[in-house]
Amino acid sequence: MSFVQFSKISLAFGDRDILKDASINLHKGSKAALTGANGAGKSTLIKVMAGLVKADSGERIAEKGARISYLPQSGLVHSGCTLMEEADKAFEYGYEWQRQIDALGDRMKADPDKSGQLAVEQAELLSKLDESGWYRRASLAEQVLLGLGFSREDFAKRTEEFSGGWQMRIALAKSLMAEPDILLLDEPTNYLDIEARNWLEGFLSDFQGGFLLVSHDRYFLDHTVNEVYELFGGQLRRYPGNFSHYEAVRSQELETLTAEYKKQQDEIAHLEEFINRFGYKATKAAQAQERQKMLDKLLANKIEIPENLKKIHFSFPAAPHSGQLVLTIQGLCKSYGGPAVINGLDIVVERGERLVVAGRNGAGKSTLLRILAGEDPDYSGTVKLGTDVAVGYFCQDNAEKITGSETILERLESKAPLALIPKLRDMLGSFLFRGDDVFKSIDVLSGGEKSRIALLELLLRPVNLLILDEPTNHLDMHSKDVLLDALKDFGGTVVFVSHDRGFIEELATRVLELHPGRHRVFPGDYKYYMERLESEAAGEIPLPAAASKAGPASEKPVVAATSDASASGKEAWEKRKQEEAERRKIEKEVARLEKLIGEAEAKKGELEASLSLPEVYSNGEKAKDVQKKIAALEEELDRLNASWEDAAEKL
Repeated sequence: MSFVQFSKISLAFGDRDILKDASINLHKGSKAALTGANGAGKSTLIKVMAGLVKADSGERIAEKGARISYLPQSGLVHSGCTLMEEADKAFEYGYEWQRQIDALGDRMKADPDKSGQLAVEQAELLSKLDESGWYRRASLAEQVLLGLGFSREDFAKRTEEFSGGWQMRIALAKSLMAEPDILLLDEPTNYLDIEARNWLEGFLSDFQGGFLLVSHDRYFLDHTVNEVYELFGGQLRRYPGNFSHYEAVRSQELETLTAEYKKQQDEIAHLEEFINRFGYKATKAAQAQERQKMLDKLLANKIEIPENLKKIHFSFPAAPHSGQLVLTIQGLCKSYGGPAVINGLDIVVERGERLVVAGRNGAGKSTLLRILAGEDPDYSGTVKLGTDVAVGYFCQDNAEKITGSETILERLESKAPLALIPKLRDMLGSFLFRGDDVFKSIDVLSGGEKSRIALLELLLRPVNLLILDEPTNHLDMHSKDVLLDALKDFGGTVVFVSHDRGFIEELATRVLELHPGRHRVFPGDYKYYMERLESEAAGEIPLPAAASKAGPASEKPVVAATSDASASGKEAWEKRKQEEAERRKIEKEVARLEKLIGEAEAKKGELEASLSLPEVYSNGEKAKDVQKKIAALEEELDRLNASWEDAAEKL
C-alpha cells in the first residue's frame, strides 16, 4: 500500500514555531482535510510534505516509488504549447517508464546472459504502466479538462491565452491526470465554479489514492473527506469524521477551552494588579516577586483560542423600507455583438427574497448583475426598481476603486455609521484583518485584501437591495459564516452569485438559472433546484422543450410562467417538503449525537489532563478511578460514533 508518513516534524521561522512535533500518515484511501486559521502554517505543512520545504527536525518516510502530486494555491503559469499538449505533460511518468522499458529491451539484446533478470524488471514496469492508465491518457485528459470547465474548442488553444484562474485549473487538471498515489491540494476550489467543484467532488470520491486538501468550502469538505487535521499553535491534531462532525466536536471542546481561558485571564489580571500595586514596596517585595514567578508561569502556558473558531456576529444597518416589488425585469436582452447572452428575461423580485443566479461560466450571471446594479446601460428591455429601493453592489472590480494612503481602520471609521464604530475592530477581524493589520496603509494591500475592504464598506451602508457577485471570494470559512449570518438577518432583499454551494444552500430562497440566450426560474431553495436537475438528468421529470436541446439564441426563453414547468415544479416542491420533514428529524438526531460526542470528548480530555495532577498520580486509587472513567467514556464514544455514522449515512 502506497503511503507517506511524517513523524514529529518541527519547523520554526525565527522565534515562531510553525510546526511542533507534527505527525501525519497518508496512505491509499486517505481522504483528509487540513484546517486552521489563516497564517497557522497550513501551506507550509503541505510544502514540507511535498518535499519543497525542509523541516528542522522529524522524519519523512515514503514507500519506494510512491508518486506525490502537489498543487499550490496560486502562481502557476503555462505557456509555449496548446492546452492538450500541456495536459499530456502530466503523463511524463509513463513516458519515463516507457524509456526504461525500451532501455531494458536494448540491454537484453546486448547481454543475453542477463535477459532473464532484465525481463522480470521489464515485465514489472509494463505492468505498472498498464495499471496506471497511461494507455488511456487521451480519454482521461479529455474527461478531466471537460469536468473542470474547459470546452473542446479550448483543447487547441495556446496556454498563454488563458487567464490566471484558468491557469490554475490547468495545473489542477495535470495534478489529477498524473494519477498519483498521494494528492496534496492547497485550495483547489479557489478558481472553480460550482459545476467544476461538483465534478471535482465526484472525482475525489472515486480517487483510489490518498489525498490531503485545504479548502474554505464546507460543503465540498463534507462530501469529500472522512478525517480532519487541525493545525493550531504549531501542533497538529486529528479528528475522525467529516468537516461538520469536526466542527461539532471542536465546538464542545471550545466551550471548555473558553471557560479555562476566562479563568486564566482573571488570574493574570489579579496577579498583574498585585505586582503593580506592591512591586515597589519593600514590605511586599518578596510577595510581589513570588507573584511575578506565578505570572511568568501562566504567561508561558497561556491558553489561546483558535481564530477560526471564534464566533463573531454583526448586523447590517437597518434596511430602509421599500415597496413589495423590489425589481421588475421585462424582456431583458443583452449581447456583445454576437448571439444574445441574455434573451427575453422576465422576472419579478419581491421584498425579502434571496435570489441566487446560477449557471455555468459564460452564461451571463455577472453581466446580469451589472445591469441590475446600473453599471451597464447597454441592453434592451426594462429593469425597474421598486419604490424607495436603495442598491448596494459588490463585485471583484470594486477592489480597483480602493486607493489612498490612510489606514484600513481610518478608512472604515470615516464610512461607518456612528453606532457601528465600536464594533469595527471585531468586524475587521472577522474579515481577516486582525491585530496590527488594521493599521496597514490602503495602498499596500493586495487585490484580495482590497476586495474584502470593499465588501465590508458595502455592508456598512444602509441599503435595502444587495447585489453581490461572488462575495465569498477571498474569505475563509469563519468569515463566510459571519457574512452568511449577517445576510440571513438582513432586512432587505439579496440577489447574488456564488460558487460556494453551502453558502447558497443556506441563503437562497429562489433560483434563476441562466444559459446563453435562455433561462428558467425555480421556486424553493437551492437544494430543491439541484434535486430537480438530478431528476431531469435521470429522466424522472421531463425537460421543458426549449431546455432539452441547445437551441439558437433566438429560441423562446424558458421562464417560470411556462405551465408544464410550473406545475411539475410545484408537485416536486410539495414532495420535497415531505422529504425535508423526515430529513429534519434525522438532522436533529445527528445534532443530538454530535453534542453528546463533543461533551464526551471534552470530559475525556479533562480526565486525561487530571492524570498529570500530583494529587491524582500520587494516589493509586484516584488514578485507577480516573482511568476507569476514561475507559468507560471511550466505550461510550465508540457507541455514539457508530450511531452518528448510521444517522449521517441516512442523510
